[in-house]
Amino acid sequence: MVIDYKKIELFGKQLIQKVVLEPPFDFSFPIAQQACFLYMLDGDMQYLSQNNTIDIPSNYSLLLNCVNSGNKIQNSNNENKGEIVIVTFHPDVLKKIYEKDLPKLFRPNNEVSNQTSEKIKNDFLIKKYIEGLLFYFENPSLINEEILILKLKEIILLLSQTQNADIIQTILSQLFSPATYTFKQIIEANLFTQINIEELAKRTNLSISSFKREFKKLYNDSPANYIKTKRLERAAELLLISNERITDIAFDCGFNDLANFTKSFSDKYKTTPTNYRSKNE
Repeated sequence: MVIDYKKIELFGKQLIQKVVLEPPFDFSFPIAQQACFLYMLDGDMQYLSQNNTIDIPSNYSLLLNCVNSGNKIQNSNNENKGEIVIVTFHPDVLKKIYEKDLPKLFRPNNEVSNQTSEKIKNDFLIKKYIEGLLFYFENPSLINEEILILKLKEIILLLSQTQNADIIQTILSQLFSPATYTFKQIIEANLFTQINIEELAKRTNLSISSFKREFKKLYNDSPANYIKTKRLERAAELLLISNERITDIAFDCGFNDLANFTKSFSDKYKTTPTNYRSKNE
């Protein structure tokens, strides 16, 4: 249950919320078509959606987009209360403060992905940012429109500088350029990229188990075997039609380790990549 709730508004919209929850708790999101940055001040939480569950420990935050009714955070631990700070990104508010010059973080990138959530490790600057927000909850008389606009721009800048920046851009850009890809489109577009099965599942917006079931249904194969086979077939093709170094071919086909590529190639084609190229010249 909610035992304390405070909010700060900008242009009539909820910008920052501080929620304290008594465990065990369920906290549902009744809002849609916007994005939220959730910072766990105290305790742990789980984010539950129709297709996925994400564990968020206290040293991490969660970025969500297109939050629909029925999605929620919860904690079944009866010992620790949950304390959360939420910063909300409203498309109309963002357009107003940036006019026509939206930051890069809200512009589409080249990733083919339906991912709508990402776990973010809290760095020093994000922690200090949240401390600053707590100051204004304690001193509401100091809040004004100009300060709130600066605080909104600050978190956008901080998110753009995290290790997750590319994924964050994919999620936030959907606020202004919504795109939905089919399962097969996401698989085919990412066959030769440097991502693992877990990351690929995230791009389909599914849990690992749901992703594997859907993959098996569509391809009649496991994700690991299918993807490795396609990468090796592409590598074999490039060995014959290009003069690229074998290391570069391995990387371009999604392998990040030359030794692993050589072993996998030799297992499939019964010869090394070098011999395969020389025998077919």
